[in-house]
Amino acid sequence: MRYSNGMKVLLIGGSGFIGSHVARQLAEGGHQVAVFHRGLAKIALADGVRQILGDRKALSNSVAEFRRFAPDVVVDFILSSEGQAIELMNATRGIAGRIVALSSGDVYRAAGILHGLEPGPLQPVPLTEESELRTHRRPYPPEALAMLRNVFAWLDDDYDKIPVEQVVMGDSEIRGTVLRLPMIYGPGDPLHRLHPILKRMDDGRPAILMQEELAQWRGLRGYVENVAAAIALAVVSPQAAGRIYNVAALEAFSELEWAQNVGRVAGWKGTVLALPKQQTPPHLQIPYNAAQHWTASSARIREELGYREPISLDAGLERTIAWERANPPAAIDPKQFDYAAEDAALAAVASN
Repeated sequence: MRYSNGMKVLLIGGSGFIGSHVARQLAEGGHQVAVFHRGLAKIALADGVRQILGDRKALSNSVAEFRRFAPDVVVDFILSSEGQAIELMNATRGIAGRIVALSSGDVYRAAGILHGLEPGPLQPVPLTEESELRTHRRPYPPEALAMLRNVFAWLDDDYDKIPVEQVVMGDSEIRGTVLRLPMIYGPGDPLHRLHPILKRMDDGRPAILMQEELAQWRGLRGYVENVAAAIALAVVSPQAAGRIYNVAALEAFSELEWAQNVGRVAGWKGTVLALPKQQTPPHLQIPYNAAQHWTASSARIREELGYREPISLDAGLERTIAWERANPPAAIDPKQFDYAAEDAALAAVASN
């Protein structure tokens, strides 16, 4: 499989948080890009990016449009289940030479252990592409999946990236590439991952409290433009065919270190304080097994494709903080910010 300098790339669900950056980066690289989306939201795409309107839940209705565009590679940002993956392969068969499927670090057994759904001993980290996958199909408890579906409408009841990967990588006609993505932050983050920390800082809280187990926990993260750069690189690299890659930042910070980094960039002068569970206010106690870290090695994509992050940690945090401050969540649960309980916990610590 060899590509010329100017490829044709179809991005399914590519108008959102991650996809808009991938579209821009590919277009700036001289490639022809088409974004397939429903047209329900007003979006700003890079110059020259084509739009194909349609429903992800009825891809077969858009096959003629796909054939007219004739993409070399298709990237699907919103694959949720085995059924959707099968539909994708059927809709692009005989049209595209390769599918790039965006998966998740939640395929690993570590994710199941973290959420209390997977038996057995803790899984060693950092996770590599060869690490053991979950045996429990469905990576999240029902209440957690329901919360995610309130934000990501494309998730279905059968959400599981493991069968998605198996369908894409097991097709006999279309080559596949899988990217296992981290927790992604940045401007436009629909989950507002920095908001709970940043709001406390901007509210002038003297300390951010964390349960000790959470303070020590390490997870895989990535800044949105850096993750987009990894996706774009995999798209234009023929050697990525048939390969699975973890995408994650080089350094995996603990939650305490992460909050300190946010505070440093935000100009906050307070303290991040780890407390034993019995001294942690109930609204800050964690419901998962933080003894299981969830970090991954991205050595393969760095060594095979030459991936490097274009945006530094501080630059990414600066952009994210500015966006979060300008775009707070539409709805904020006041119980999440029970400052009276946090003040009482701080006073108890000070009196000891």
